[in-house]
Amino acid sequence: MQMSKFPEGWYVIYTRSRHEKKVHDRLGEMEIPSFLPTQKLLKQWNDRKKFVHEPLFPSYVFIYLKSVENYYKGMDIAGALYYVKAGKQIASVSETVINNIKLVTSQPVDIEISESHFQPGQKLVINRGVMIGLSCEVIQFRNHQKLLVRVDLLKRNLLLTLPAEYLMAI
Repeated sequence: MQMSKFPEGWYVIYTRSRHEKKVHDRLGEMEIPSFLPTQKLLKQWNDRKKFVHEPLFPSYVFIYLKSVENYYKGMDIAGALYYVKAGKQIASVSETVINNIKLVTSQPVDIEISESHFQPGQKLVINRGVMIGLSCEVIQFRNHQKLLVRVDLLKRNLLLTLPAEYLMAI
């Protein structure tokens, strides 16, 4: 990697299983911007039920790299395994994808994660509420209409439900 031409932006670190929060917290301590999208789930044990925040994308943490120095600092964190690559280059994530995930996860909507491949659906924009401006597609999933937000780099999709009046065709 050339020192002088490091492309600033969002990247993804693949972590050891259940080390996402530790990696995210350590990046924060090092003042390297990172993003760990989570969802609130009700977990049940034999003796109790409890709401917990689980990573939306297990083993993945988004990191904003400004320099090659931060690239190496990110790799030196205990629990970080490697950067996700596209070919031989580390793969960047567009600011739009990060903002879409932030919008979706900031709301108390029911989110499902799917690794399934979906045919392109009708392209829509959310025109009401706090997710205004979010681009999505309408698809059929398990006999229900769902909104699809693609995260191609991780080969994942976010599926959510919103009232029809919140949507506008592009």
